[in-house]
Amino acid sequence: MNDLPSQDPNRCRVIGVLDDGVASLGATALAHLRTADVVIGGARTLALLRHALKPGAVTHDLTGQLKAVPGWVRAAREAHQACVVLATGDPLCHGIAPYLAQHLCLDALDILPNLSTLQLACARVGLAWQDARIVSVHAADAGEWQRGAPPSHGLYALAQALRAEQRLLLLTGPANSPDRIARLLLAEGLGSDFHMAVAENLLQANEQVHAQLSPAEAARMRFAELNVVLLWRTRPRPQPVRFGLADSAFEQRQPEKGLITKQEVRAVSLARLQLRADSVVWDIGAGSGSVGLEAARLCPQGHVFAIEKNEADHAIARRNHAAFGVSNYTLRHGKAPEGLEDWPDPDAVFVGGSGGELAGLIGQVLRRLRPGGRLVMNFVTLENLATATQALQAIGAEWDVLQLQAARSRPILHMHRMAAENPVWLVCAGVGHGQTEPQVAEETTHG
Repeated sequence: MNDLPSQDPNRCRVIGVLDDGVASLGATALAHLRTADVVIGGARTLALLRHALKPGAVTHDLTGQLKAVPGWVRAAREAHQACVVLATGDPLCHGIAPYLAQHLCLDALDILPNLSTLQLACARVGLAWQDARIVSVHAADAGEWQRGAPPSHGLYALAQALRAEQRLLLLTGPANSPDRIARLLLAEGLGSDFHMAVAENLLQANEQVHAQLSPAEAARMRFAELNVVLLWRTRPRPQPVRFGLADSAFEQRQPEKGLITKQEVRAVSLARLQLRADSVVWDIGAGSGSVGLEAARLCPQGHVFAIEKNEADHAIARRNHAAFGVSNYTLRHGKAPEGLEDWPDPDAVFVGGSGGELAGLIGQVLRRLRPGGRLVMNFVTLENLATATQALQAIGAEWDVLQLQAARSRPILHMHRMAAENPVWLVCAGVGHGQTEPQVAEETTHG
């Protein structure tokens, strides 16, 4: 018995087109286009193929009207009219076909793909693309990239992919142009790590391919609006230690040290946070940034939002961020809980310092934690330990306390002795899966 869905004889044809127009179409695609009663496409594509349409064919310009396309297709099919939707290149590669499949029955579509402009660009440069990562930055203008930009930025996905991939193929947009992409590479300290190629106006008379550009060169250039970008590494991708870094890996305040969560405590704190690859993490009282930056490496598909009130420590954390090779970390200078309302709800929260607002901060964090989320707090004073446990008790949260005290070997003459580090209390709390939020009284806190 055949379980496949029956084919609809009046399917809408989704046809991939390139910028050489009719010349890019095979015989089958061209036959469907020439007999179509309704043709839907962008203004530029419709103009490119207007001479191939049959007399009287109805055309719809989808520019800025993507939501109307499923309705146009339904109306044509209900009227038993042959319908064609024109797409650029491969309609299934960041194209319109997945959108139509989502809003129409998949059996209502017949997809006739073409070469992707990315494939053409790779062919021009001679770059193998089977293991490359495709990223679209055809997004709204979010402005120039700044180190520490949040996930809402239009170039965020690209910044993340640059850290993880050897080769990238980029579909650009009018705002997120090749020169802006090059400036992102420079801002992230990757200007010497990648070569760029930019293919402009492919298959047009004024086609131009810049096959070997450095990001520094590309950042100063201007390019045609129709372009794609290829990026490939000139040196191996770093494979840094993700977990358990030595304290010396981080810049710390000098001459006095101590505003860093020590390696042993940091390792246990990160373990208790129960991080996943896509976790959203808050680091409150970031100090040197050690916990948040290590969490950023552990959550490559997530993001860390950190805040530090001390100006000197904030500057140190910024320098550690610049040296750490992560793009999923946002650092703010301020005093919690100011500004936390702008952050997305967290999966994990680390509190290394509270600025005197501990009880109110605990209440706010537990209200915002996602189901299954974890709050981990580090204390070295009995007073803060008592404040935290009393606040958690009053809220009715589930919590526990773990005391850690490590001893490290130190040289003495030609031998070694053990020197004790200060004891640290880890207070852990959370909101369970399916558990209702803790009942927390509203409080007014002052920064």
